[in-house]
Amino acid sequence: MTTKDIKLDHVSIRFGAFTAVDNAHLTIKGGEFFSFLGPSGCGKTTLLRCVSGFTEPSEGTVSIGGKDMRGVGPNKRPTALIFQNLALFPLMSVAENIAFPLEVRGVGRKERRKKADELLDMIALPGVGDKKVHELSGGQRQRVAIARALAVEPDILLLDEPLSALDLKLRHHMRTELRAIQQRVGLTFIYITHDQGEALTMSDRIAVMNAGVIEQIGDPETIYNKPKTAFVASFVGETNAISGKVTSQSDGIVSVQTPLGVLKGTAAGGRHYKAGDECFVFVRPEQLGLVGAPGAIQSMDNQLTVQAVKEEFEGNARHLFLNAQGQDLRLSRTNLGGVSDHLAGQAVQVGFAADQAIVLPHGSLAGA
Repeated sequence: MTTKDIKLDHVSIRFGAFTAVDNAHLTIKGGEFFSFLGPSGCGKTTLLRCVSGFTEPSEGTVSIGGKDMRGVGPNKRPTALIFQNLALFPLMSVAENIAFPLEVRGVGRKERRKKADELLDMIALPGVGDKKVHELSGGQRQRVAIARALAVEPDILLLDEPLSALDLKLRHHMRTELRAIQQRVGLTFIYITHDQGEALTMSDRIAVMNAGVIEQIGDPETIYNKPKTAFVASFVGETNAISGKVTSQSDGIVSVQTPLGVLKGTAAGGRHYKAGDECFVFVRPEQLGLVGAPGAIQSMDNQLTVQAVKEEFEGNARHLFLNAQGQDLRLSRTNLGGVSDHLAGQAVQVGFAADQAIVLPHGSLAGA
């Protein structure tokens, strides 16, 4: 199966005075699982509609396989779009739903049924072609929607938050299923989501968007461990953001004066700071440790005395909510089967290593 690269060449999309997408410039490789991740209203669905042909760019071009798509309608593009509500037909059988795009194209009944059965095998739902949609579970209906989109053999499958209506456990199951289907068929998947877990577990690469701007593109580990902006650091995963001003930098380690004292972190991306630069020190809850606790980080360049406010148990982890000089912090520990330390209401000492924290220039924070 041939795959086609999708190139967004300095694409901006405006609706009157409102800029929904501002200068998006990237290439999605053929056969890649690529996700646009960001909060509601950041422009990710608008970009998807631009790739599919439902929205034209105000500036820039969209090309697929080297061909400029300007003026090419959705039905003429090598794409198929799956919406949030799936839009399956309740009065049709599962096989008829899958084969409907082929019926529209004039394909004969016998050939349509053969194709539907092949696709049902491919999505691991053999033998359910004669059932009605309401007889299927939410996850099964999701797979049927994918099979229907694949019936016309597109080069690119566009998915607009397709798992948003499912419960948490089923979402976790379906993101594994989606990734497996994508790898099996070898198509390019372009996935829209505001769910970090979905993007991190399924994607080859992720574009993080904020207010119409792509802030960072990278593989999941880079996006999580090496964010380039304060927004990416605060949106992707949980983090503690401590504001301050740079006092010095040596060998990539930055000293920052904060309301909690001088803290040390790593200069993200090899940046060079000068004294007085405003910045954030970001440290993940799982990188923050209790001083002296079993299994605690041995090298703690930064140590703080804080007030334990409350503890939450989440099965696989325990989360300790802390406060220091009005600064809220969160510490997370893997549940190893022990019992709670019952630290709420106590003063405790926590710390973290300089190489486990990153320093980034001041910027907008997610949810701020």
